[in-house]
Amino acid sequence: MSVGATAPGPDGGTRGSGFVAVDLGATSGRVMLGVVSGTARDEHVDLTEVARFANGPVEVPDGTGTALHWDVLHLWRGILDGLRAAGALARERGVELVGIGIDSWAVDYGAVAADGALLGNPRHHRDLRLTGVAEEVLDRLGDTEHYAVNGLQTLPFNTEFQLVAGRHDAVWPLVDSIRLVPDLLGSWLTGVNVAEITNASTTGLLDATTRRWSTPVVEALQAEYPELGDLRSRLADLVEPGAVVGHLTEAVQATTGLGAVPVIAVGSHDTASAVVGVPAEDERFAYISSGTWSLVGVELDSPVLTEESRRANVTNELGVDGTVRYLKNVMGLWVLSETLRTWREAGTEVALADALRAAAAEPRRTVVDVDAPAFLPPGDMPARIADAARASGQPVPEGVGPVVRCILDSLVDAYRRVLGEVTRLSGREVDVVHVVGGGSQNELLCRLTAEATGLSVVAGPVEGAALGNVVVQARAAGVLVGDLTALRGVVRRSARLRRYEP
Repeated sequence: MSVGATAPGPDGGTRGSGFVAVDLGATSGRVMLGVVSGTARDEHVDLTEVARFANGPVEVPDGTGTALHWDVLHLWRGILDGLRAAGALARERGVELVGIGIDSWAVDYGAVAADGALLGNPRHHRDLRLTGVAEEVLDRLGDTEHYAVNGLQTLPFNTEFQLVAGRHDAVWPLVDSIRLVPDLLGSWLTGVNVAEITNASTTGLLDATTRRWSTPVVEALQAEYPELGDLRSRLADLVEPGAVVGHLTEAVQATTGLGAVPVIAVGSHDTASAVVGVPAEDERFAYISSGTWSLVGVELDSPVLTEESRRANVTNELGVDGTVRYLKNVMGLWVLSETLRTWREAGTEVALADALRAAAAEPRRTVVDVDAPAFLPPGDMPARIADAARASGQPVPEGVGPVVRCILDSLVDAYRRVLGEVTRLSGREVDVVHVVGGGSQNELLCRLTAEATGLSVVAGPVEGAALGNVVVQARAAGVLVGDLTALRGVVRRSARLRRYEP
């Protein structure tokens, strides 16, 4: 897939500087070659997918039941294959590879021993052992005091809660380093262990104001849960997006056929990269990073740490160039994908396009709370939707069209509610909502979002995270210059956009 267009060189190949964006989502991973070219006023990115591989939770027996894990070794193999393919395409086009950047989902981590060995596949944030842990931790630490430091919304899977849930694991005494997924994979590429700040800000262990690890939070957790031991020593030094982490190790060079290409820290939380990839012209915008999760929010210069913000459960995650992503998680298209999976496993294959056409023919009848805990774990989503409809006294949707229409109406109702909260609590006025990521291709979802919010919706780029990843790398390498507004100008020139009016 290509985004935008790049002028060919005299031999027919693309000319420019090449950057590899490794973009890992909850259902798939992809490796993209981004070629930056053009003059100072029309720089743009030609983005080509060179590899794609499946991702998802893996259910594993754990002695007392089952546990959900990520297959990080599968991801590693897909990344190496993708780097090899990116190198081949770059050579074919006569392009020099200048950098590699990794972004992924947040909160989940790999536990690494002192000798560098991975102590098992990372747990999945939908694992049921996290039930009730957040409430217990915040009851001990004080939810108001906690929020005043880290500014995070309470989600059952924030990293600090995962650490508490795993403190009795047999491998915990062997853990020397806690590495979030993109940091883990970056350390395998370079041999250098760092903690990129946009992803680190989702752990609950960071001070949202100072952008440093919070000694009071870490010490409070250690005091309440002595089994955690010296937690701070297991956290790597923080780096901001744009820092050069290191260069490919000799082993990775041999495997991929690449040279000593630098690995550059980007907004390694995929939402941080996606927000850089928002093609906004000024600050009066809101965004919906729409994929398995929907992240709905605004971009600010400083966190909002008020008690009212805490009660509304709005989060302050750190962004590129000292920004703050003031947002809330909405369950997202996970509910739709699990619905299609449920039907498929029951013997009824429903294509996404057919499901959306059927939904478009249905009126709005039933709206459920898609952020309810029942919709978090994998399972029979149509049955859960029916239960929620009955419990709220609404018509129970039956059949493909009504069920999918209910999901989309419920999503946009959550978008409308969250946008109202984040703009009111932050004081930020917005004129437009940018939808980036896979959900930007869902025309019905975008149209319903415009109708529900009363705001213009600009859909695209689809690969917003990969574009954001590439432009941050390119600026770090000196290929691009300027602030976020300038980088977003490059994104606009590189993307196909569609506008929906209320």
